[in-house]
Amino acid sequence: MVTLPRVVIAAPASGHGKTMIATGLMAALRAVGYAVSPHKVGPDYIDPGYHAVAAGRPGRNLDPHLQSEALVAPLLVHGALTPEPADVAVIEGVMGLFDGAIGTRGHSSTAHVARLVGAPVVLVVDCSSTARSVGAVVHGFAHFDPDVQVAGVILNNVASARHEAEAREGVESTGVPVLGCVPRRPDVVVPSRHLGLVPAAERRQQATGAVDALATLIAGHVDLEAVVALARRAPDLDVEPWSPTRAVGGPVADGPRIAVAGGVAFTFGYAETTELLTAAGAEVVGFDPVHDRELPSGVSGLVIGGGFPEAHAHVLSQNASLRRAIQAFVVGGGAVAAECAGLLYLGTAIEDEPMCGVLPFTAAMGSRLTLGYRTAVALSDSVLARVGERVTGHEFHRTVITPDLGPGAEQGAWGWVGSTGETVREGFVDGRVHASYLHVHWAGHPRLARRFVEAAAAAAAARGSAA
Repeated sequence: MVTLPRVVIAAPASGHGKTMIATGLMAALRAVGYAVSPHKVGPDYIDPGYHAVAAGRPGRNLDPHLQSEALVAPLLVHGALTPEPADVAVIEGVMGLFDGAIGTRGHSSTAHVARLVGAPVVLVVDCSSTARSVGAVVHGFAHFDPDVQVAGVILNNVASARHEAEAREGVESTGVPVLGCVPRRPDVVVPSRHLGLVPAAERRQQATGAVDALATLIAGHVDLEAVVALARRAPDLDVEPWSPTRAVGGPVADGPRIAVAGGVAFTFGYAETTELLTAAGAEVVGFDPVHDRELPSGVSGLVIGGGFPEAHAHVLSQNASLRRAIQAFVVGGGAVAAECAGLLYLGTAIEDEPMCGVLPFTAAMGSRLTLGYRTAVALSDSVLARVGERVTGHEFHRTVITPDLGPGAEQGAWGWVGSTGETVREGFVDGRVHASYLHVHWAGHPRLARRFVEAAAAAAAARGSAA
């Protein structure tokens, strides 16, 4: 049994201020001496970046689709114990409390995760266009699902003392306590662009300042001890913490050196990816495709995750030395796993900016957002998967690619059934290169991490034999 005080920060819908309240709460609790374990429901990469700034430890995701229902609680406990035991876990929800994958009756919703981890819910309600009617909203959410405990309310965007009194009076009849009333503060804002907030890693100094301001705001208007007392009411969890070593089956022999892309252009990644690679025997090092002129020495594997290469295409293109190094790495048989931004970086060009030229396509900004969960099948044997294997993942991009595959050639990393029943073939497998728009959480599919380490080890051995 694991004792872990925990609370979920949810809302009736997107736009009520979940991220602001959750991030400020994490930072405020840390400021008064609590070790806070930060978590986010769903696949999102950006909010956990701000959570990491607030809590001083990696922000982690909880997602039943990507990881499986059985792993959600063990991953929560693992995060709360790593790198040191936390006093309390704060879990930010996604969208509205009961909104999940379309057509699944709320699968992978905030409510679903709250049930899986047995956590009470604090509902954040935007009061900017309402007052006493907040009580009806809270009443409805508190009684919609008897297995989800809405145990507290934080009123957000309160305009005045009179506004606060009216909203509080509306909530009183529900029996759900108001834990705080946060005033309108248009000066405390995090800028956004086409895929959401600008990642914290792209604006480190400003992000730290914004998180500090949120901490001060929340500390002054939310009863922190009441929130902690609520979190302590969560029952013990009868689970074993998730173990990356157990998940991958231990290290492979002659573990390789693997480089993971980072920096401002490649900010999307799950903390468990590096943990799995390390557990499988790899030495993991970082590199920044914007600034580093060469790859780290001795690497035989590259992991290039998601981010915003379209926003940094010019500076990525200007770093011709690294682009040539990656071309040579691929020609030399190195193993590459690339997702979304990594896929774009390996192509011929983004708009008119030359990229690595490893894969035959060009990329450009599209007119619509591609977003959704996928259940995919591997179409080819690769450094990650064997043909026919299934994975769960998600797409999240506004770019489109135009392949130049030649006569009779097809894309072939993953395949799935589209929303209208069509067959989707997506991504590229070319030698030891696997590149795709699909984001996969490797904790849910640890065999991908082990296979990649084995592929990188084989590449290192082949290079040694050739030498």
